[in-house]
Amino acid sequence: MTTDIPLDASPADRIALAVETLGESEVIDRAKALLAGLNAGEEFLLWVGGTHAQGILDGAPPLYWPEVWGARTFLYVWNDTVAEGINAGLTNQAWRVREMCSRVVATRSLPFADTLRPLLTDDVARVRAGAARALAEVGSAADADLIAKLFRDAEIDVRRAAEQSHKRLAARLA
Repeated sequence: MTTDIPLDASPADRIALAVETLGESEVIDRAKALLAGLNAGEEFLLWVGGTHAQGILDGAPPLYWPEVWGARTFLYVWNDTVAEGINAGLTNQAWRVREMCSRVVATRSLPFADTLRPLLTDDVARVRAGAARALAEVGSAADADLIAKLFRDAEIDVRRAAEQSHKRLAARLA
């Protein structure tokens, strides 16, 4: 059956096809397992990871990629049983998992501002930027000052994200 998985398709297209093939509940359960660091099966890894996942199945070290792909799945398919796994992922040791979970928080408007705030001082610029973007969607007026501190970040991409997020937060709360 793995030959039917379009490895080069976009994640959105692969996940939509996985839902058609496996069912939404099964996709959600397996993606939750991946996010938790568990094995969800080789075939499912191909659904969510595509060509890159094939490299892992061929012997490349998986590192944190299955957890990232598990989290990324929730940009496209969702139910409320996923929320606590995303919140836990915001504190994952792998920065890419933290970054992806912050994207899911922003996309799904999850109430995890308390977990996001410490990420504004993360060692990784992409995590800081992601946290600012997510706080723009779920934060409170008090978060405006925290986001504004990033206006002087050493990384230009973080400064840009902070400026955009500060404006988005103000507009959302207006």
